[in-house]
Amino acid sequence: MRNKSNKRIVRIAEATKILLSIGLPRAQQNERSALCLLALLDLTPDKGWALADNPLLGITPIMDWVREHYLKDYAPNSRETFRRQTMHQFLDAGIVQYNPDMPDRSVNSPKAVYQIESATLELIRSFGTKQWREKLNEYFGQRETLLSRYAKEREQNRIPVKVAGDFKITLSPGEHSDLIRAIIEDFASRFAPGSVLVYAGDTGEKWGYFDAVLLSELGVDVDSHGKMPDVILYDTERNWLFLIEAVTSHGPVDPKRHAELSKLFITSKAGLVYVTAFKNRTVMARYLSEIAWETEGWVADSPSHLIHFNGERFRGPYC
Repeated sequence: MRNKSNKRIVRIAEATKILLSIGLPRAQQNERSALCLLALLDLTPDKGWALADNPLLGITPIMDWVREHYLKDYAPNSRETFRRQTMHQFLDAGIVQYNPDMPDRSVNSPKAVYQIESATLELIRSFGTKQWREKLNEYFGQRETLLSRYAKEREQNRIPVKVAGDFKITLSPGEHSDLIRAIIEDFASRFAPGSVLVYAGDTGEKWGYFDAVLLSELGVDVDSHGKMPDVILYDTERNWLFLIEAVTSHGPVDPKRHAELSKLFITSKAGLVYVTAFKNRTVMARYLSEIAWETEGWVADSPSHLIHFNGERFRGPYC
C-alpha cells in the first residue's frame, strides 16, 4: 500500500517538473495541473512515461480519472477552477488542443474535450531518458510555429459576423453565436436599420465586442461585473438602445431579467427596448409563459416578424 502511495507521489512530482520544463507559469506548477496532465496522458502510477497516450477527455472525466487513479477527490464545483486555472493555460501554451475531433463544437458544450497535442506527447514520452534534453531543445525550437498554427486553426473555426460596411468581428463557434450573428445581421437590418453595434457577447470571451466609449456617452458605464445582455444595438435616429437576449442555453427577458437590465441601464440617455431572440418558434414556445410584458420577441427563422408582448405601446421604450 505504501509503495502504491509512493508511486502516486512520484508521478505527481514528475508531472510538475514537466510543466516547469515546458514553460507553464508558476500558477500552473501545482498538484491540480500535474494531475490534469497525467489524466490527459492516461498515465496511471504504474505506467512509465514511454506509455503516455493522448485520449480525448472533458473536465468531468478528467476529475473522475484523477479520483480513481490518484485518490484526489475534488468537489464538483471545482470544474471551473480546472477549466479556467489549468486547461485555459494549457491551451495558451499549445500543449493541448480543444475539440480536435470537432473543431466547430460550441465552447460551452457539455461534450467539449481536450487532447494532448502530438509534439508535446512525443516530448513527454522521452521524460526520464537520455533523449529528454535533446527532445526538449527540439520542442522549444518549434513552439512558436506550433502556437501560430493552432491559433490560426482556432481562428478559422470562429463565426464571422458582419457589423458595418466591410467590417467584421468573429465569435466562438456554436449555436449561441449563430443566433447572435442572426440578431446583428437580420434583426438589426429589419427593426433597427442604421443602428450601431455597441456590444456582442461571446461564449468563449465574455466581451466579444464592446464599444464601451459609445455606451459611456449614452450615460451607461458597465464594469466586468455587470451582467450584460447578449447584444446591444443603438438606434441613432430614434435614440433607442435595443437590449437583446439570445436564448439557447439561458432564459428570456423574464420579469427578473427585465428588472436586472433596467437597473443596469438606469442612467441611459437613450430609451430602452427589451428583446428576446430565439432560433425558432419551437424553442420560443418553451418560454412563452416566462417572457415579461412590455418586451419584444423575435425568431431567427422568421426574421421579418416581431412579436409584441402587450404593453401600453407597440415596440419602443417605455421611459
